[in-house]
Formats: sequence, C-alpha cells, structure tokens
Amino acid sequence: MGIGGAPEGVITAAAVKCMGGDMQAKLNPLSEEEISRCHEMGFTDEKLSKVLYLDDLAKGEDVFFAATGITSGDLLKGVVYLKNDKAKTHSIVMRSKTGTIRFVEAIHKLDKNSIMVDLMDKYKNI
Repeated sequence: MGIGGAPEGVITAAAVKCMGGDMQAKLNPLSEEEISRCHEMGFTDEKLSKVLYLDDLAKGEDVFFAATGITSGDLLKGVVYLKNDKAKTHSIVMRSKTGTIRFVEAIHKLDKNSIMVDLMDKYKNI
C-alpha cells in the first residue's frame, strides 16, 4: 500500500509483472490542479475512480524491467568510483515472458561514456 506518481506506478507494475506478482492501483490526484491535468490528458471523472489492474499498467506478455543502483540500497549497491577514471555499477534486469531475473555488475570507462559522466556528476554528492 502506498502513494506515488503515475510513472512510478507503471514502473512498479513492470517489475511486479516480471516477478509473477500482482497489483492494483488507482489514480489519486491530490489537488484541483492535478485533477485539471488529468482531464486535459483525457481522463474523465469515471476513469479517475477506476481501479487499474496489473495488465492495465503493464500490457503484454513480454515486459522488461531494468534498474541500476545510484546509492546503495537493500537490492542494489550504489555506484563505486574506481581508479583510472572507471566506475562500477550494479543493476537488475527482468523479463516477464521467461521469468528471468539477472543481476549485472558492470565496469564503465568514464572517459568513453559521456552519458555516464553526466549522471555521475548529477548524483555525486548524494
């Protein structure tokens, strides 16, 4: 049981589906501004009160989920800076069709990966 944004609900649904679980969700706009935004996106009041099931949030039989730890948590270790301009990351990749769950440990050469460098700079002080 919890509350969060719609994108987080879809991401969570993908992970839950990959692990063979189930969930239900409901849109819960907290202000008149959020309700107006929902209406602008085509949600009627009836749709806003509807219970959404797992397949409403993560459609299809072949759903993928991937996440990489930025800071250390219960499931994934955070980014570790190494010598020689490298960083080690820990990720999880899951697929609903096969039920496969993979843990990936990767070494990145930061001087060859500008996207990684931008992310590292953004989260360096967390």
